[in-house]
Amino acid sequence: MDEHHKDNFMQDILLRLRDMIDRHCVEPLTRTVVPDLILFRADAPTIPADVVYEPRFCVIVQGAKQVVLCDKVFHYDASKYLVTAVDLPVTGQITQASPDEPYLSLCLTLNPAHIADLLLEMQDTFPGNGSSCPSCMTVSALSCEILDPVMRLVRLIEHPEDIPILRPAILRELLYRLLQGPQGYVLRQIATAGTNLSQLNRAISWIRNHYTESFDIASVAKMAGMSPSSFHRHFRAATMMSPLQYRTKLRLQEARRLLLSTSADAAATGFSVGYDSPSQFSREYRRMFGVPPVQDAQRIRSASVTAEGPFSMAG
Repeated sequence: MDEHHKDNFMQDILLRLRDMIDRHCVEPLTRTVVPDLILFRADAPTIPADVVYEPRFCVIVQGAKQVVLCDKVFHYDASKYLVTAVDLPVTGQITQASPDEPYLSLCLTLNPAHIADLLLEMQDTFPGNGSSCPSCMTVSALSCEILDPVMRLVRLIEHPEDIPILRPAILRELLYRLLQGPQGYVLRQIATAGTNLSQLNRAISWIRNHYTESFDIASVAKMAGMSPSSFHRHFRAATMMSPLQYRTKLRLQEARRLLLSTSADAAATGFSVGYDSPSQFSREYRRMFGVPPVQDAQRIRSASVTAEGPFSMAG
């Protein structure tokens, strides 16, 4: 297929995906009958929202979004796809959406076991970037080969009786295409036992589940089977932040959610997410969000926006 026909084929798939998601996703978030497949919708641009992206594959079929990880900004739209390989606290903002042309997207949770099963049967030499611990969030150009199984996966929403039989084969094809693409290296890392990224994932999961607790780097590095210096280096390469910065990000995201959804004051909120000092909590909160906790909550409420906490999903 020449480039002209490929472009027409992609536009046709995107049009069909827009129609299906528009019909099946009338709320901001819709968990579909297809396991691990979530649809998203927005009729207007949003203010920045703090969330944690779990390992996932995301495609926007209409509109555009900006995702910020530390000081790196990822822009993507209907020409790109995003892959996240570990749990990452990020700030997401829909930048292009309207009632006539709403933001429409989908996310598929990535299961390392599914990738590992496929890797056992693949004998090819994989494309890679040569990094021992690659960055765990990347954006790449969409292709017909990736969009085609995506469309067939979404179409299963309309034929739930086909899901047990057809989903495994479609998912397998999609993962195969992703493994052959520019992000295949990072996906192979999370699914292969003994790689730096798979070892790092154990420590990242522990920090996410115990973010209110104090810890020393040596004990967490031991979970990853690394020396403290090696752990710190690989952690920063993968997440663009240190382990303590990662924990702080989780704490403050949850604090922001609590301030918006409960009547607790700033001091009580700080204690609930692991801070021993109200002044330290207020200082770090202001450093991250630009204003003190109470003022930030009032500002967001006045905009009639509900912020999402560190355990939420966002597309």
